[in-house]
Amino acid sequence: MAQFRLPPNSRIKQGRTHQAPAGATNVRRFVVYRYDPHDGSNPTLDAYDVDLDSCGPMVLDALIKIKNEIDATLTFRRSCREGICGSCAMNIDGVNTLACIQAIEDIKGEIKIYPLPHMAIVKDLVPDLTNFYAQYASIKPWLQTRTPAPPDSERLQSKEEQELIDTPSACILCACCSTSCPSYWWNSDRYLGPAALLAAYRWLVDTRDEATGERLDQLEDPFRLYRCHTIMNCTNACPKDLNPARAIGEIKQMLALRRL
Repeated sequence: MAQFRLPPNSRIKQGRTHQAPAGATNVRRFVVYRYDPHDGSNPTLDAYDVDLDSCGPMVLDALIKIKNEIDATLTFRRSCREGICGSCAMNIDGVNTLACIQAIEDIKGEIKIYPLPHMAIVKDLVPDLTNFYAQYASIKPWLQTRTPAPPDSERLQSKEEQELIDTPSACILCACCSTSCPSYWWNSDRYLGPAALLAAYRWLVDTRDEATGERLDQLEDPFRLYRCHTIMNCTNACPKDLNPARAIGEIKQMLALRRL
């Protein structure tokens, strides 16, 4: 599979241009990255002129219209259309975001759409997330306990304890944060990246979990954790307004305090 790296324009050929229907007056051009592993002439940038008078307000609406009415070969992921599932994460106008919550009217000029950067590409706007999900699985994102559960109740938490995990639990694993991180671009084979580390933090601060020591041992590594240089791209890119950089900093502090 090819790997997509920003900035791509100098290496990508201009592809086909699809004109808007005759008589259309409210037209926007969408320039979309195309890659087919079975086509030796790829990748290309194809242009689609879309009549916005018959299109929904979001970039995902335009992509669906392109696929349904203009070019059925265009490939991308999508599911909920509500900013919940993370499937339609891509690079739009130079920013990693979700196509379903990115309004067309908020972008000036041509709307350029690429896959998430520095990922192997399966086809068109679909990145290979195999390694990303494997890293998430590696932090063991489930409750680990040694003591038996109460026989007649759940493992209880106070309101304040629950609030500690509320925000990091909102991560939808869209990969916008990790693929905006230069450290992850160059070290994704060893650096866990912001998304996996945010998930790790969620379990480290869960007062019901009893594997804190083991979790910290697994993270204390020059690459898994400490490749974060607090550039803050991850926090800026998160479509859910989460703060992975702060969570990573908290994990570093936990490890520092443990050494005292």
